[in-house]
Amino acid sequence: MGLARLAALHGVATTYSPSAGVTVPVPDSTVVAVLAALGVDAATPDAVRAALTAAESAAEERLLPPTVVAWLPVTGPPPVALPPGARVRVDLEDGGLLEWRENVPPAAAPESGAAASAERPPAVGGSSAAPGWPELPTGVHRLTVRTTGGRTGSAVLVVAPEAVDQPAERVHGFLVQLYSLLSGRSWGMGDLGDLAALASWAGRALGSGFVQVNPLHAAVPGAPTDPSPYRPSSRRFPDPVHLRVEDVPEYAYVTGQDRFRLDALLEKAAELRASVLEKGALIDRDAVWRLKLRALELVLRVPLGPGRRAEYCAFLAERGRALDDHATWCALAEVHGADWHAWPAGLRDPRSPETARARGDLMDRVDFHCRLAWLTDEQLAAAAAAARDAGMAVGIVHDLAVGVHPGGADAWAQQDTFAAGMSVGAPPDAFNARGQDWGLPPWRPDALAASGYAPYRGLLRGLLRHAGALRLDHVMGLFRLWWVPVGAEPTEGTYVRYDAEAMLAVLVLEAHRAGAVVIGEDLGTVEPGVREALSRRGVLGTSVLWFERDWAGSGRPLAPEDWREGCVATATTHDLPSTAARLTGEHVALRHRLGLLTRPLDQERTEDSAEVAEWRACLTRLGLLPEGSHDEEGEIRAVYRFLLRTPARMIGVWLPDAVGDRRPQNLPGTWDQYPNWRLPVADASGRPTTLDELAASPRLHALMEVFRPVSAPRTGTPGARPS
Repeated sequence: MGLARLAALHGVATTYSPSAGVTVPVPDSTVVAVLAALGVDAATPDAVRAALTAAESAAEERLLPPTVVAWLPVTGPPPVALPPGARVRVDLEDGGLLEWRENVPPAAAPESGAAASAERPPAVGGSSAAPGWPELPTGVHRLTVRTTGGRTGSAVLVVAPEAVDQPAERVHGFLVQLYSLLSGRSWGMGDLGDLAALASWAGRALGSGFVQVNPLHAAVPGAPTDPSPYRPSSRRFPDPVHLRVEDVPEYAYVTGQDRFRLDALLEKAAELRASVLEKGALIDRDAVWRLKLRALELVLRVPLGPGRRAEYCAFLAERGRALDDHATWCALAEVHGADWHAWPAGLRDPRSPETARARGDLMDRVDFHCRLAWLTDEQLAAAAAAARDAGMAVGIVHDLAVGVHPGGADAWAQQDTFAAGMSVGAPPDAFNARGQDWGLPPWRPDALAASGYAPYRGLLRGLLRHAGALRLDHVMGLFRLWWVPVGAEPTEGTYVRYDAEAMLAVLVLEAHRAGAVVIGEDLGTVEPGVREALSRRGVLGTSVLWFERDWAGSGRPLAPEDWREGCVATATTHDLPSTAARLTGEHVALRHRLGLLTRPLDQERTEDSAEVAEWRACLTRLGLLPEGSHDEEGEIRAVYRFLLRTPARMIGVWLPDAVGDRRPQNLPGTWDQYPNWRLPVADASGRPTTLDELAASPRLHALMEVFRPVSAPRTGTPGARPS
């Protein structure tokens, strides 16, 4: 009982439920290991008793939690319970000050001058605030309380609007893995120039409202580099491999021998591009980066002009220590390798004297990597501007991975925030009896709270700089994550709770400041109440056609009018078969070839065919398949007509669907058996298709006719009608 009580005090689960009515106990060894990662010794009964006493005493003595959340408008009970008569002081982030006495009726409060020093300042704008609390401005403030008995407490106060804004009107847009979208100017993989071109064309020619891309986070350098965009070195900074080198302003001023060298690199880039587009080669991120790195080293020899120098210095000042740490890690990784755990002992600490000396010794390379971060930020801004200029209502939707590589830049720079010896994953369930271990260290909820969620705030602020919307992978992680002790099986993990109110408040606040929409990837097993909590705060969910069924009733495809409004509705994702592969059954054949089926092939095919037949019948019954069955292009159009029948606020078109691509970008459960994250967008025959060819594709334009706005106004849910 003592261990269970201690675990509960620290948000560590001692049981979990993989399915309704089933409860599985967590091994004591797991609970002890997880508590140790949180800085709590529970190795022996005596240690458990001592830790319990310490935790309960701290809770009794604490006047305030480390972070307090207030949602606007502040009505009803105050955000935190305080003793009557306590003096409350709020130091606002803009330098202002509010002070009042808790639970003192207005008539009893002594006269005072300005509202900033009144016992109880009036609510701003005449709105009704919680008793004793004024209407607070949004932001991250400092709350200080002194009781009549002389006790004091201080906390970070996060004040957020009630919900994040959603698109004013229904919008449709493309979902694409940026690396897979090559043009005639790409250096072997899609880049930020291609993203800007896609947004400009889609917004103007097709009326698209957004383009959603994979995470563009900085990857861990290696040989080879892990191609997955969901296991990055850093989520705080983008990867310069996405740069369009020719669009760097200093490129035009490279002269002399450097120009000859640069032209030779351009020729090699053309060969690399041709190998992917014409010769069947896979996207080779490492080869692309080797060329771009050499080219950028030439380009960055060109001195910055006064204006550009001022812009660069402003960027350095704005990004501060986070950028300095990131660039330092990049420079050290060039010398000592990409896993900081294997570096000399003194360099494993980003604040050590040895690291400071190494930073000075490598100052040129540190500055080089700072410059790369700045240039990438500029091109991200240019892509966002292209989307806005094209009339996109939302713009570029960026993606936030659930974690970072344990040997990468963020894990090095923020060691006190990550749980050492732990990895994020998923528990066993009906689809995966072994569970999953993603190899990503989790954030410590106690460290986040103690810092006022500063690492999380900084992360979101950086990602939202040039985002019209932000997608959060595995958004359920705002509530709890499955922690697996390193070296243990995923079945031996447990859930650890986070302060979801604080995580959501920070998310809503930062999105509000950026004017951005928020999308949560909430597929799979979701804890009761999570989707409701997200919806209450304006966070859109993700709904995939093949998963939307009346699970509580008939089990049949969910009628379009019964879908939720607050979601991005789509036919597929990067982890699922394309619509063409689903309709033709080719995804089953692929999994059979790779030995991934857990049942006989005939049984899998029979079940898959029945599911597809059921959907065909549904589409036909709704009048969405005028082309008739067994017309592949017509069936794909019918799928998107169905999505338009739903009330979903955003409709996502998987870009490879527009040209009949059969291949998934990622096949979960595979590593070297399948070329995950390395395939270019291709047509139905498997021939790679460039952005230029996509823009001229009759098949794509026939599909996008489905989204053509009606000429006459409609009642009900805004959107387009099926063609």
